[in-house]
Amino acid sequence: MSRRILRTVGALVAAGVLVTPATAFADHATNPHSENMHAKGHSPHPATFLGEPDGVRHINSDIAFRGNLAFNGNYDGFRIVDISDPDNPTEIFHQHCNGDQGDIVVWDNILLRSWNSKKAVPRDCDGRTVPAGWEGVHVFDISDLTNPELIASVELPCGSHTLTAAPDRAAGRLIVYSNNSSSSGCGTSHDLATENLEGDFIDVIEVPFAHPENANLLRREPLAGPITNVRTGCHDMGVILGSVNLAACASADATNVFDVGDNAHPGGSLADPVFLYTVSEPGVGQAGTNGRWHSATFSWDGRILILGWEPGGGADTECQSTDPDVDKSMFFYDAHTGAKLGQWVLPRGQDGVAENCTIHNYNIVPLRNGRYIAVGGHYQAGTWVTEFTDPANPVTVGWSDPPAISPPDLGGAWSSYWYNNFIYESSITEGLNVFRLSDPAVGGAIRLDHLNPQTQEFSLP
Repeated sequence: MSRRILRTVGALVAAGVLVTPATAFADHATNPHSENMHAKGHSPHPATFLGEPDGVRHINSDIAFRGNLAFNGNYDGFRIVDISDPDNPTEIFHQHCNGDQGDIVVWDNILLRSWNSKKAVPRDCDGRTVPAGWEGVHVFDISDLTNPELIASVELPCGSHTLTAAPDRAAGRLIVYSNNSSSSGCGTSHDLATENLEGDFIDVIEVPFAHPENANLLRREPLAGPITNVRTGCHDMGVILGSVNLAACASADATNVFDVGDNAHPGGSLADPVFLYTVSEPGVGQAGTNGRWHSATFSWDGRILILGWEPGGGADTECQSTDPDVDKSMFFYDAHTGAKLGQWVLPRGQDGVAENCTIHNYNIVPLRNGRYIAVGGHYQAGTWVTEFTDPANPVTVGWSDPPAISPPDLGGAWSSYWYNNFIYESSITEGLNVFRLSDPAVGGAIRLDHLNPQTQEFSLP
């Protein structure tokens, strides 16, 4: 979700859409769905975006996984959920940290959380005061799951909207890419026009494995573009390691692709990526389109780059039957050249009142059989599974699409990810939902001992 969403909230208030903070929810088992999509358990965390102000709002955001645990970020910290029983996911602890967005990554006993924007008054994180005007990344020690401890705060003048992490084992550290999502108001010492120009970069953070309390801003990686001067920095990044070593930053109207390892381009590393090329798409993220590239990932063999964007900034009614295909598509490109290979168009119109929708957060099922399967959460379009083995002719495999929220709210599936034969959906206003897809398309998926969905730590032939 972009910072632009706050302006949309104000418009909805003015229009009288916010009739009550209370929101009616449908159990995910009752959602319209394909026959092969089976609802399993639910870990409740009810919340409302439109019914509560910033500072009170605690809606659910992104997810990371470690063993039988799911770490579900929210606008007031993160929840630790035991998912060992998919029919009964159980909250272990809710760590409070009163800054919005709450995107997270987890590595062993380290958890990092995004703090998206400056606050006018002091806030609280793990019982400690966060000064007014602070923004950046908080680092937690989660070795005690019932008492996570805030051990470091890395201040970033442009804030942190999302995080992507990758291990730099030779250097004994975790490299973390912090993405600011919006260049508006970046910096603290210049005029607004200059600060906006300053926001077009990636913050590269290092977290020493042995001493995570010494996390620090290592450097800033500049971005190429934008083409139509809509400067927003990265929204999200996808990284694949193994024999591929590529990173893609979904940025404005020009996704940036980098070499981050031992490839053909000298000097490329996780800490100092080498720029390769940009990807643009007519009607995506450009001036006047009211959105920007949002998410990026790769097929597990590194051959295909998968991109999604966020028309309407995550708040507007999108994906309607009458909308153009470009507003409700996942796009596929050759990961080494940027050549377009195809696109998948959401086949089910979101025509209810105020149904916000976008191709939001997704990952690719790790399969050795050569098939390409994407699992994604798309706000009020719900969770969709798509096969793009032939990227020119992608097909829908399964889906669960919730009914429109009444009274209207900004909700639906923030993230939906495949992890060890189940699909985990972070429902913005409901909590964590679990699904099981019964389909031969995902047969033989590789089991993982942990997953930060934006990071593929190995590649497949």
